[in-house]
Amino acid sequence: MKLMIANPATGQHKVVEIDDDNKLRPFFDKRMASEIEGDCLGEDFKGYVFRIAGGNDKQGFPMKQGVLTNNRVRLLFKKGMSCFRERRKGCRKRKSVRGCIVGPDLSVMNLVIIKKGEADVEGLTDVMQPRRLGPKRANHIRKLFSLDKKDDVRKFVVRRDCPDKKKKSKAPKIQRLITPQLLQRKRHQKAVIRKRMQAGKEAKEEYMKRLAEYHQELKEAKANEVAKKKGKKTD
Repeated sequence: MKLMIANPATGQHKVVEIDDDNKLRPFFDKRMASEIEGDCLGEDFKGYVFRIAGGNDKQGFPMKQGVLTNNRVRLLFKKGMSCFRERRKGCRKRKSVRGCIVGPDLSVMNLVIIKKGEADVEGLTDVMQPRRLGPKRANHIRKLFSLDKKDDVRKFVVRRDCPDKKKKSKAPKIQRLITPQLLQRKRHQKAVIRKRMQAGKEAKEEYMKRLAEYHQELKEAKANEVAKKKGKKTD
């Protein structure tokens, strides 16, 4: 079985091929997202802790989280589900996927390093790979660089070099960035809403006042009619 080990801290990954089933036995019957110590894989991974991220069986079918079986099943997929990409709007498709329980029929298993061990592993923890793409959202940039709300996020965007093009570098447009223009726009929108509510309130008061006058006029007209009828009867 091949183990695709990824290290998010350095951005590196490495493929390790293991033929001895005894080393893989602790992984069997474990579910995806389970955490397992790497001591069973040998001295190189002593002290490491891995998380099972997925895998493929020998026919290439991917593991799907939530399918609690160690064999292949056929499921009806729709938009938004993992292991499926919608080709036409609204279409659904029945596909074969592998369950989320690890077994000996897997050809590749994906692991993620949760905790680094005592020794470095060549090609996995020894070199720091630069980030090609950084986060776009303002709060994610703050989280990555441990910034405060007062710091200017625009100075910390991860830029990418473009030697072949006219622009030397380019950076993503920051999402959810709070600027003075945005605050002014929000204040203007709130002022428009307040003005509209005040105008509606005044219009309602004027309408209720006119309605009360109209009811009073109807009462007076009715009273005059009754008085005229009484006058005719007495004559």
